Amino acid sequence: MSLWTRVREDLAAARQRDPAARSTIEIALLYPGVHAIWAHRVWHRLWRRGFRFVARAGSQLTRALTGIEIHPGAVIGRRFFIDHGMGVVIGETAVIGDDVLVYHSVTLGGRTHDHGKRHPTLGDGVAVGAGAKVLGPVVIGDRCAIGANAVVTRSAPADTVLVGIPARPRARRSGEDVRTLLMAPEYSI
Repeated sequence: MSLWTRVREDLAAARQRDPAARSTIEIALLYPGVHAIWAHRVWHRLWRRGFRFVARAGSQLTRALTGIEIHPGAVIGRRFFIDHGMGVVIGETAVIGDDVLVYHSVTLGGRTHDHGKRHPTLGDGVAVGAGAKVLGPVVIGDRCAIGANAVVTRSAPADTVLVGIPARPRARRSGEDVRTLLMAPEYSI
Protein backbone atom coordinates (compact mmCIF):
# COMPACT_ATOMS: atom_id res chain seq x y z
CA MET A 1 0.00 0.00 0.00
CA SER A 2 1.40 3.38 -0.97
CA LEU A 3 2.14 6.18 1.46
CA TRP A 4 -0.50 8.44 -0.08
CA THR A 5 -3.15 5.72 0.10
CA ARG A 6 -2.46 5.33 3.84
CA VAL A 7 -2.57 9.11 4.36
CA ARG A 8 -5.91 9.40 2.55
CA GLU A 9 -7.24 6.44 4.55
CA ASP A 10 -6.19 8.08 7.85
CA LEU A 11 -7.81 11.36 6.90
CA ALA A 12 -11.04 9.61 5.84
CA ALA A 13 -11.12 7.64 9.11
CA ALA A 14 -10.77 10.85 11.14
CA ARG A 15 -13.46 12.57 9.09
CA GLN A 16 -15.82 9.63 9.55
CA ARG A 17 -15.28 9.30 13.32
CA ASP A 18 -15.17 12.96 14.37
CA PRO A 19 -18.40 14.90 13.83
CA ALA A 20 -16.52 18.14 14.55
CA ALA A 21 -14.20 17.70 11.56
CA ARG A 22 -14.97 20.40 9.01
CA SER A 23 -12.52 19.54 6.25
CA THR A 24 -9.74 17.19 5.27
CA ILE A 25 -7.27 20.10 5.31
CA GLU A 26 -8.24 20.91 8.91
CA ILE A 27 -7.64 17.29 9.92
CA ALA A 28 -4.28 17.10 8.12
CA LEU A 29 -2.98 20.31 9.65
CA LEU A 30 -4.58 20.46 13.12
CA TYR A 31 -5.27 16.97 14.47
CA PRO A 32 -2.49 15.78 16.82
CA GLY A 33 -3.85 12.21 16.83
CA VAL A 34 -3.33 12.01 13.08
CA HIS A 35 0.14 13.56 13.37
CA ALA A 36 1.09 11.07 16.11
CA ILE A 37 0.11 8.05 14.03
CA TRP A 38 1.94 9.38 10.96
CA ALA A 39 5.07 9.93 13.03
CA HIS A 40 4.66 6.50 14.65
CA ARG A 41 4.81 4.85 11.24
CA VAL A 42 8.22 6.43 10.63
CA TRP A 43 9.57 5.54 14.08
CA HIS A 44 8.14 1.99 13.91
CA ARG A 45 9.88 1.36 10.59
CA LEU A 46 13.20 2.54 12.09
CA TRP A 47 12.58 0.40 15.20
CA ARG A 48 12.04 -2.71 13.07
CA ARG A 49 15.22 -2.00 11.11
CA GLY A 50 17.28 -1.88 14.31
CA PHE A 51 17.64 1.90 14.74
CA ARG A 52 16.20 1.68 18.25
CA PHE A 53 17.74 4.80 19.79
CA VAL A 54 16.75 7.02 16.87
CA ALA A 55 13.23 5.56 16.92
CA ARG A 56 12.85 6.18 20.67
CA ALA A 57 14.23 9.72 20.36
CA GLY A 58 11.78 10.41 17.54
CA SER A 59 8.86 9.03 19.50
CA GLN A 60 9.76 11.31 22.42
CA LEU A 61 9.88 14.30 20.08
CA THR A 62 6.43 13.34 18.78
CA ARG A 63 5.23 13.06 22.39
CA ALA A 64 6.50 16.58 23.14
CA LEU A 65 4.76 17.98 20.05
CA THR A 66 1.43 16.11 20.28
CA GLY A 67 0.98 15.01 23.91
CA ILE A 68 0.60 11.43 22.64
CA GLU A 69 3.18 8.78 23.54
CA ILE A 70 3.34 5.77 21.24
CA HIS A 71 6.31 3.46 21.72
CA PRO A 72 7.94 2.75 18.34
CA GLY A 73 7.69 -0.99 19.02
CA ALA A 74 3.87 -0.93 19.16
CA VAL A 75 2.10 -2.54 16.19
CA ILE A 76 -0.83 -0.47 14.91
CA GLY A 77 -3.33 -1.43 12.21
CA ARG A 78 -5.02 0.61 9.53
CA ARG A 79 -7.45 3.50 10.06
CA PHE A 80 -6.49 3.97 13.73
CA PHE A 81 -7.86 7.26 15.07
CA ILE A 82 -7.00 9.06 18.31
CA ASP A 83 -9.65 11.70 19.06
CA HIS A 84 -8.57 14.54 21.40
CA GLY A 85 -5.31 12.66 21.92
CA MET A 86 -3.69 14.45 24.87
CA GLY A 87 -2.37 11.99 27.42
CA VAL A 88 -2.67 8.81 25.33
CA VAL A 89 0.06 6.26 26.15
CA ILE A 90 0.62 3.11 24.09
CA GLY A 91 3.27 0.65 25.31
CA GLU A 92 6.00 -1.19 23.44
CA THR A 93 4.31 -4.58 23.00
CA ALA A 94 0.80 -3.26 22.36
CA VAL A 95 -0.94 -4.56 19.24
CA ILE A 96 -3.85 -2.58 17.82
CA GLY A 97 -6.13 -3.89 15.08
CA ASP A 98 -7.79 -2.05 12.20
CA ASP A 99 -10.50 0.61 12.62
CA VAL A 100 -9.78 1.25 16.32
CA LEU A 101 -10.94 4.49 17.99
CA VAL A 102 -9.23 5.82 21.13
CA TYR A 103 -10.15 8.95 23.10
CA HIS A 104 -7.91 11.15 25.25
CA SER A 105 -6.07 10.00 28.38
CA VAL A 106 -6.21 6.31 27.42
CA THR A 107 -3.38 4.04 28.57
CA LEU A 108 -2.53 0.75 26.90
CA GLY A 109 0.07 -0.18 29.49
CA GLY A 110 1.88 -2.98 31.23
CA ARG A 111 1.66 -4.34 34.75
CA THR A 112 5.05 -6.04 35.09
CA HIS A 113 8.71 -5.41 34.39
CA ASP A 114 9.09 -8.78 32.67
CA HIS A 115 10.46 -8.97 29.15
CA GLY A 116 8.14 -10.23 26.44
CA LYS A 117 4.48 -9.44 25.79
CA ARG A 118 3.30 -7.14 28.59
CA HIS A 119 0.86 -4.73 26.89
CA PRO A 120 -2.69 -5.25 25.54
CA THR A 121 -3.88 -6.48 22.18
CA LEU A 122 -6.98 -4.73 20.80
CA GLY A 123 -8.98 -6.44 18.04
CA ASP A 124 -10.51 -4.78 14.99
CA GLY A 125 -13.21 -2.16 15.52
CA VAL A 126 -12.54 -1.61 19.24
CA ALA A 127 -13.48 1.73 20.81
CA VAL A 128 -11.82 2.92 24.03
CA GLY A 129 -13.48 5.72 26.02
CA ALA A 130 -11.72 8.70 27.59
CA GLY A 131 -9.49 7.92 30.55
CA ALA A 132 -9.75 4.15 30.21
CA LYS A 133 -6.78 2.00 31.24
CA VAL A 134 -6.17 -1.37 29.58
CA LEU A 135 -3.33 -3.02 31.47
CA GLY A 136 -1.25 -6.13 30.95
CA PRO A 137 -1.09 -8.69 28.13
CA VAL A 138 -4.88 -8.93 27.84
CA VAL A 139 -6.69 -9.56 24.56
CA ILE A 140 -9.74 -7.43 23.79
CA GLY A 141 -11.88 -9.03 21.09
CA ASP A 142 -13.17 -7.43 17.90
CA ARG A 143 -15.86 -4.72 18.16
CA CYS A 144 -15.58 -4.30 21.95
CA ALA A 145 -16.40 -0.98 23.59
CA ILE A 146 -14.51 0.10 26.73
CA GLY A 147 -16.29 2.76 28.75
CA ALA A 148 -14.75 6.00 29.99
CA ASN A 149 -12.40 5.55 32.96
CA ALA A 150 -12.77 1.76 32.96
CA VAL A 151 -9.78 -0.24 34.20
CA VAL A 152 -9.43 -3.42 32.18
CA THR A 153 -7.10 -6.13 33.53
CA ARG A 154 -8.72 -9.24 32.02
CA SER A 155 -9.26 -10.37 28.45
CA ALA A 156 -12.71 -9.98 26.88
CA PRO A 157 -14.42 -11.79 23.99
CA ALA A 158 -15.63 -10.05 20.84
CA ASP A 159 -18.72 -7.81 20.97
CA THR A 160 -18.37 -7.05 24.68
CA VAL A 161 -18.95 -3.81 26.57
CA LEU A 162 -16.47 -3.27 29.44
CA VAL A 163 -17.21 -0.78 32.20
CA GLY A 164 -16.19 -0.13 35.80
CA ILE A 165 -13.20 -0.51 38.09
CA PRO A 166 -12.27 -3.27 37.64
CA ALA A 167 -14.06 -3.49 34.30
CA ARG A 168 -16.81 -6.05 34.03
CA PRO A 169 -17.96 -7.32 30.65
CA ARG A 170 -21.45 -7.64 29.26
CA ALA A 171 -22.52 -8.65 25.77
CA ARG A 172 -23.41 -5.85 23.37
CA ARG A 173 -27.09 -5.57 22.64
CA SER A 174 -28.31 -5.83 19.08
CA GLY A 175 -27.98 -2.50 17.28
CA GLU A 176 -25.88 -0.77 19.96
CA ASP A 177 -23.70 1.87 18.35
CA VAL A 178 -20.16 2.28 19.73
CA ARG A 179 -20.26 6.10 19.78
CA THR A 180 -23.58 6.07 21.63
CA LEU A 181 -22.20 3.56 24.13
CA LEU A 182 -19.15 5.69 24.88
CA MET A 183 -21.29 8.79 25.46
CA ALA A 184 -23.92 7.17 27.69
CA PRO A 185 -23.67 8.40 31.30
CA GLU A 186 -24.07 4.88 32.73
CA TYR A 187 -20.82 3.84 31.01
CA SER A 188 -18.60 6.46 32.57
CA ILE A 189 -17.33 6.53 36.11
